[in-house]
Amino acid sequence: MSARSKARKRAIDILYAADVRQISIRDALAQEAERAAGEPQREGSWLYAREIIDGVMDHGDEIDELIETYAQGWALSRMPAVDRAILRIGVWETLFNDEVPEGVAISEAVESATTLSTDDSAGFVNGLLAKIAQTRPSK
Repeated sequence: MSARSKARKRAIDILYAADVRQISIRDALAQEAERAAGEPQREGSWLYAREIIDGVMDHGDEIDELIETYAQGWALSRMPAVDRAILRIGVWETLFNDEVPEGVAISEAVESATTLSTDDSAGFVNGLLAKIAQTRPSK
C-alpha cells in the first residue's frame, strides 16, 4: 500500500472517529497528532493525512453541500459514517487538491468503500464522486 493510500486510510479513521464519537474534527485530529508523535515510522502517511483533514475542515460546508446535492434522495445523516468520511475525502481530493488526478481520487475512494463499507457503498461512492467531479471548472 502506498504512503498516500495509508494516509487516506488514516484520514478516514480520523473523520470516522470524530463522527461516531460526536467530537469536532479538530479534536479528533489533535488526538491523532498526539498518537502520531509517538510513531515516527508512520510520519510519511501522517503528513498527507493531516493535509487531507485540514482540507476537509477548510472546505467542509461546501463539500457537505455538494454531497447532499448530488446524492439524490440521500441526506448526509442517512449515510453510513464511514461513507461520509470516504466521500468527504474523495470530494476534497477531486475538487481541491490539484496534486491528485481526479481518476486516482475516485478510484481510491471506491477502493476504501469496497474494503471498509457495505456491498452497495462502492457503486454509490463511484457514481456520486463522478457526478461531483463534473462540477469542477476546466483549467
